[in-house]
Amino acid sequence: MREVLIVGGGVVGLTTGVLLAEDGVRVRLWSREPAAATTSAVAGGLCWPYRIEPAALAAEWAVRSFGTFAALARDPAATGVRMRAGTMADGATTPEWSALVGPRTVTPVVDMTTYLPYVQARLEAAGGRVERRAARSLEEAAAAAPVVVNCTGLGARELVPDPSVRAVRGQLVVVADPVGVEEWYVAASHGAAASTYVIPQPYGLLLGGTAEEDAEDPEPDPGTAADIVARCARVLPALAGAEVLEHRVGLRPYRPRVRLEAVRLPGGGVCVHHYGHGGAGVTVSWACAEDSVRLVSDALRRAERRGHDVS
Repeated sequence: MREVLIVGGGVVGLTTGVLLAEDGVRVRLWSREPAAATTSAVAGGLCWPYRIEPAALAAEWAVRSFGTFAALARDPAATGVRMRAGTMADGATTPEWSALVGPRTVTPVVDMTTYLPYVQARLEAAGGRVERRAARSLEEAAAAAPVVVNCTGLGARELVPDPSVRAVRGQLVVVADPVGVEEWYVAASHGAAASTYVIPQPYGLLLGGTAEEDAEDPEPDPGTAADIVARCARVLPALAGAEVLEHRVGLRPYRPRVRLEAVRLPGGGVCVHHYGHGGAGVTVSWACAEDSVRLVSDALRRAERRGHDVS
């Protein structure tokens, strides 16, 4: 009976799967796309509770996850996690997080091109199975395992359905590093549609960004890209002529409150909903996964007791 199906193959689903599989649970994960094609792959990778509610709980999750990321940063070549110093300008984050870290701090920066394959490999090494498959309904998923974990992010709008999940479009520009930038910089007013950040990654500098509510165009906008580079160049003038390597767009799955709860499905199965992490899915992933695993464990124990009663 210790079998769980996770629906959704982004960072939240993969991390939840790792913790369950490493605890001996038989884990299957359905994802309609490979990890490299998920919203998580577009993430800037700076650990920072951005566009996630409730703020106080998000700060707690971020602090708890910080320790895991710091441990992973001991082997950056394998994990893609590095500890980097940087500056968070006024208004860039919540008062709860600012009180904990201050305006200038060292925080994990995650290279998602390395990190997502690392997490998936860790899941598979623990016996987890990743399958390219979309769930048409929660009932279909529940027929495959006694406990389902719904980590579908924006997809929860249709799967649950949950109309409170909204897209917040983020656009980034990747440029060649012209001067060897070592520190990150973030300036983002709460609720603003535009922000300014420079995040060093092994493959270049990530420049951002946008937070366009209810916008879902997956194609980069040239004018928006030019504005991003111009804003970042006001902070670091050498960026004005930097070579553009790539444009990226991702749709953050924002919800007024992260949904993390277990519910009984009509057919008798249990679904642990675990979605709505906004712009902080990476940042809070390990702590959120720990909390979801506790809900899963409770559901598995109840399923085992029902199985014994039947026998």
